[in-house]
Amino acid sequence: MSTVLTISRLGAQGDGVADTPKGPVFVPFALPGERVNVAADDKKADLVAVLDSSPQRIAPVCKHFGDCGGCAMQHLDADAYRAWKRDKLVDALRSRGIDTPVDPLVSVEPRTRRRAALTARKTEAGVLLGFNAALSHRIVDMEECHVLLPSIVERLDTLRGLALLVGRTPKPFRLGVTQTASGLDVAFEDSGVLEGKARQAAVDFALRNGFARVSVDGETLVEPRKPLVMVDDIAVPTPPGAFLQAVETAEAVMADLVTGHLKKAKRVADLFSGVGTFALRLARNSEVHAVEGDAPALASLDRAFRATAGTLKRVTIEKRDLFVRPVTYKEFDAAFAGTAFDGVAFDPPRAGAEGQAKQLARSQVRLIAAVSCNPLTLARDLRILIDGGYVLKRVVPIDQFLWSPHLEAVALLEKPRRRK
Repeated sequence: MSTVLTISRLGAQGDGVADTPKGPVFVPFALPGERVNVAADDKKADLVAVLDSSPQRIAPVCKHFGDCGGCAMQHLDADAYRAWKRDKLVDALRSRGIDTPVDPLVSVEPRTRRRAALTARKTEAGVLLGFNAALSHRIVDMEECHVLLPSIVERLDTLRGLALLVGRTPKPFRLGVTQTASGLDVAFEDSGVLEGKARQAAVDFALRNGFARVSVDGETLVEPRKPLVMVDDIAVPTPPGAFLQAVETAEAVMADLVTGHLKKAKRVADLFSGVGTFALRLARNSEVHAVEGDAPALASLDRAFRATAGTLKRVTIEKRDLFVRPVTYKEFDAAFAGTAFDGVAFDPPRAGAEGQAKQLARSQVRLIAAVSCNPLTLARDLRILIDGGYVLKRVVPIDQFLWSPHLEAVALLEKPRRRK
């Protein structure tokens, strides 16, 4: 049904929101103050035409915008976009009763994202490769991208050629692409069983085209060069499909905040440590115990530490599912080797670290640096820590995921010393 709506505000996912007698209606790609013609049901609408345009509306930079689901906000001017992104964190904190100053948004430049999760599907005409359309399984065949590093975009046709050889299914399959210091690392998932001559053809193609590594469902198909990422000046070998911060400059900002806050800590626990993004940097000043549920990531961290030839302080590792078995407050205070932890860093997945925050709240750990990619779960976890006696010293939003609704943030907390 076609109708005219007036947009009053932006929603959390970047949709324009029109308040109607039946409740809010969400209109993708509409902006506050605009009158728009939409094809709508009770809750959702498709934008048909903008009748009165907002002065904040700008031309998107990418030809795929509006179809590709990778970006949601290229049509909003930079100042308004930054304010909307920062307000997502402010609103999440206030929803938990945390009214605190929030730093200005730390921005990243276009064309700086070093990893992407793409979808591919073989067709009679070749291979479709790109991001899915918003709220759809339809693949938008990528010709350009203003978020990814040019070194990835320039290899799209080569990636299609590789996908044509690796893919053994008519269904869509996934490939993670990461730009490493050694070249492109490509990890396929659900691409079908690759055997015999087809496997050899994929190996030969990868070798001819200079890929650092190609893996299928976690198994290395070919690895001419060990994929390495640099953590400051430390080379870290990464396992197939390893989690990395998406943008190196954003990682550097997060790392500076975390290490700066914990620099006086003698013993630090790095929880959800991954391949050592924070642990290896923290080890320049502190002994570090890195805890992570993914064994290959921990092994990479350990190899990188051992290769530093004594330039770092001691780093120990522990494989542990922190969602099932968080580090307890008794462990923090008594510690594993007789010395209590006085600093903790944690960087969980989007679900946050509720169980771990409850244990930290009961501990006497002095300094905490919390890193999060979800303002809502971060606010929940901070509320737990504040109720446990921690003081929130600083909160910094970081726009690692440019033109998307996703937001990274770092929160720094301190527990006042007990008076004797």
